[in-house]
Amino acid sequence: MENNRGSNKAGLGVFRATGIYVGAILGSGVLVLPAIAAQEAGPASLLAWALLLVFCTPVAFSFAEMSRQQPDAGGIAHFVTRAFGRRASAVAGYLFYFAIPFGAPATAVIGGNYIAHALGGGRGTALAAAVLLLAAGFASNAVGIRLSSRIQLTLMVVLVGLLALAVAVAAPYAKAENFEPFAPHGYWAVGGAASLLFFCFAGWEAVTHLAAEFRHPERDLKRATWLTLIVVGVVYIGVVAAAVAVLGPGLPGSAVPVADLLEKGLGELAAPLTAVAAAVLTFGPLNTFIAGASRLGAKLASDGVLPRRLARGGAPGQVPAASLAVLAAMTFVSFGAAAAGLASMQFQIGAASACFTAVTAFGLASGVRLLRPGTAAWYGVIVAAAVMVLVLLFSGWALLVPVLLGAAAVAAGGRAQRQGTRVAAGDAPTGVGTGPAATERVTTQLRASGS
Repeated sequence: MENNRGSNKAGLGVFRATGIYVGAILGSGVLVLPAIAAQEAGPASLLAWALLLVFCTPVAFSFAEMSRQQPDAGGIAHFVTRAFGRRASAVAGYLFYFAIPFGAPATAVIGGNYIAHALGGGRGTALAAAVLLLAAGFASNAVGIRLSSRIQLTLMVVLVGLLALAVAVAAPYAKAENFEPFAPHGYWAVGGAASLLFFCFAGWEAVTHLAAEFRHPERDLKRATWLTLIVVGVVYIGVVAAAVAVLGPGLPGSAVPVADLLEKGLGELAAPLTAVAAAVLTFGPLNTFIAGASRLGAKLASDGVLPRRLARGGAPGQVPAASLAVLAAMTFVSFGAAAAGLASMQFQIGAASACFTAVTAFGLASGVRLLRPGTAAWYGVIVAAAVMVLVLLFSGWALLVPVLLGAAAVAAGGRAQRQGTRVAAGDAPTGVGTGPAATERVTTQLRASGS
């Protein structure tokens, strides 16, 4: 008999959940990275896309299995709590939550630049488009995950349709000779291309924070994971294969390969369609990462490592308005600093990438302890964790950001623990008592009161 423990009858079904998953993975990188990867490895860059898709399969199912066992808004931070304890959990939570103000502005600017190029605008157009994309991501989450998931599912259907159209209209211009030579820089270059393409496949960690919003997480998490892998695989391989076959030697020099594909078959109609594709590709990951981070912020606040006011609205189906507002404020301040030239996009992308890589490595390391030893998922998570640690070591200067955030999280976790101990030992109301049981009772009362 099916286990319905923890099911959320009003929550997300498998198709809306798949829309959120696809939105987290399919990002604006597909607009530019086919050309960059082709410059690195030629037509053999197709192998890099395929290898990363294979590598992401155990990552995706490891997170899905851990979320299925115990869905929680804490996501990876919750897995780390179960595996390594609360202090390690606070570190993982801080890394994800505070990565958003770095990564979201950079993502929005990439989409804004592509939109400006498609519409023939300059830097002002790009910045205006970026602001609108950021505002849309926060506004969508302010109305609640259920409505925003419907919006995202619709947009993902539109996006896949647009990318399929780009492939279809360009197909008559494909030439087999464009695949020769297949590996002009040798097959070793495929590894370099794969390292560039890795973050086109990131995003599985963001959805772990939304597992409690699923109607039947024990069933639909794996179904949504399978559907997402199929959609992402078909889209990425289809678009990249078409770009190589149609654009050929011109692909490495193209700044807008998807636009070039559309222009082959549609001419002037390509510009507005490219702008729409760029907007949807940017909105999808923004919407999902903001949704996950805002719920994580509420969870961290309920654990005492962020101000407790941020815990309001953290239950499934609710809007974590306070956490969302703080996240929006930090993100727009960061965007303003970048627009004013006080922070470079390279710094923002590097900082966000290092944080997300560390978070993913944390989550996978937790899987080694939480998943049943000897299973396919267990072996897969060991390999994936080792690869993620290796990627993290190549982050260079950007490692300073997760190190500083980790130190802040440890300090906040220690402060929360000391406050809980003081309440249990001396500040507890008459009749509450002392010791671990009393601490838990007082903490429960504090959370219930929203203090």
